[in-house]
Amino acid sequence: MQVKICGITQAEQGKAIAELGATALGFICVRRSPRYVTPNQIENIISQLPATVEKIGVFVHAELPELRQIVQETGLTGIQLHGEESPDYCRQVRQQFPQVRLIKAWRVRNAEDLNAILPYNNWVDSFLLDAYHPQQYGGTGIALNWTLLQNFTPQQPWFLAGGLNPDNILEALNNCHPQGIDLSSGVERSPGDKDLNKVQQLFQVLKPSNPRNSAGDELN
Repeated sequence: MQVKICGITQAEQGKAIAELGATALGFICVRRSPRYVTPNQIENIISQLPATVEKIGVFVHAELPELRQIVQETGLTGIQLHGEESPDYCRQVRQQFPQVRLIKAWRVRNAEDLNAILPYNNWVDSFLLDAYHPQQYGGTGIALNWTLLQNFTPQQPWFLAGGLNPDNILEALNNCHPQGIDLSSGVERSPGDKDLNKVQQLFQVLKPSNPRNSAGDELN
């Protein structure tokens, strides 16, 4: 299972989280976010990470020139679009960055919201399902209604996000079956300051050998 820890702001924490087992780290490129990091900060953190870890920039309604500049300056290997970006915008991003992983985040209120994902299938590599908040685009600590996703099987792999933490992750995975999980506030002391003990606890819970892990092979 892919494990993405989002909202990285400190190089030492990013390196430690990668060493603990994260397959991807997320960097918030939205200036109004308390977890915002500049391109220079992202470049510094990425320079200390192994090549095997994906480096995902998170954007909301960004202009294409901004995306291009930040990706070129930092070495990001993925782009996560977390706003109401259209399928056509995703098509343009896909054409601009054919070698970069493109993730489209979706804030889910009800089962009907899931139907609107279909037009994006041809342009994105993965989906990320997050809890809906009318003003914020992630990192809210609000959990999704996981039962809405029990039969969710899109064409593309998908991440589960929204209020996940070491205490509820197994319950979430027993209710739905994503290919990856995304955590931010659930492993923090404060916005952007990750709690490495909580991150370590997360990976201990996810170990297939852990007797608490009733999700079994789903987590391999």
